Order: sequence, then structure tokens, then C-alpha cells
Amino acid sequence: MVEAMLFASAEPLSVAALAARMPRGCDAAEAVARLRRRYEGRGVELARVGDGFAFRTAADLGYLMQDQRIETRRLSRAAIETLAIVAYHQPVTRTEIEEIRGVAVGKGTLDQLIEIGWVRLGRRRMTPGRPVTFVVTEGFLDHFGLESTRDLPGLAELRAAGLLDPRSGPAAGLAAVPDAPDIEDNDGPAGDLFGAD
Repeated sequence: MVEAMLFASAEPLSVAALAARMPRGCDAAEAVARLRRRYEGRGVELARVGDGFAFRTAADLGYLMQDQRIETRRLSRAAIETLAIVAYHQPVTRTEIEEIRGVAVGKGTLDQLIEIGWVRLGRRRMTPGRPVTFVVTEGFLDHFGLESTRDLPGLAELRAAGLLDPRSGPAAGLAAVPDAPDIEDNDGPAGDLFGAD
């Protein structure tokens, strides 16, 4: 039953969502664990995406899907910096993003990230003005092949990949990303956060 639901679903399903559709007494969590073991090392794997699970092509076989039509768009440097700040500092307000970047964030930048489906509105802060916060989505995690934001590369990994400016501080370093990567509008993972292999 769990395999059928996950196979047919266009979106990742949580254990709770699976359990709600199953007869009383069924253990959805155990079924998911068994399916993950069964699909290990195969062409299709059961991947964790945020709080849910979904079948995905094995990462090492992604090259086989290259004959698909891929529509690419470029993110602006401002959008890449904003996305990195949201991913590493979430939940974060527009003011906090501007403080980290050192410049104002255009409304279009956050709108673009929301339209792509990588950023969403979070809870309002219980501070004067009740500002809205921004957080990354499960779509962001799914696109970059992450289980959670804890899987984002750390400072040492970013420095080793040459993505941090050694002359800048840690916060500014996240914004020192080279040219904008292409965004792939498909359902498969597209490499790591900054488009490096």
C-alpha cells in the first residue's frame, strides 16, 4: 500500500499522510523503512524529502535523464545571495536579509524565489510590527537532493570548494558566490546548492 501511494503521488508524502490512508493497525513508518532498504542501490530509490518520502532516480544515474527537455533560467546574484541567507539563517525577516547582505532586497528577488517554489513565508515574529519570516521549502530540499537544511555544506566545505571569499567574514562569505547557476525546471536533483559537481 505504501509503495503504491508513493509511486502514484506527485508530491512527497509524510508518514502521517500515508498512515491516514491505511487500515487501522498498519505501521506506515515500518513499511517506509523496509521499502527504503529494499530500494537501496537500485535505479530508483526511496528518498527522504523534508518530512516526506518520494521515489527518485538514483543520483548516480541522473545522467541517463539528460535527453529530457530542460528549460533553464538564471538566478540573479541578488537572488542567489538571498536564497543562501534564507537557507542558512531561516527563519529570517527581510530586514535581517538586508543586514546580512548589506544592501536592500528588492521585492522582485523574494517574489522570484517564492514563484520558483524554493522559499515560502514562515511565521510572523512576535516583535513590534510582527514582521513575516522566510524559510526554504521542501521543493528546495528536493531540488538540491537534501533531506534537511542540516545537510547544507558547512563553512569548511564551502571554503574548500572556493565559494567563500577568505577576506570576508562568515556572513559576507555566503554571499561571495560566483556566477549564477542555471535553474533546472524538472523534478530531478540538480547538484549541490551552488551548482558545483
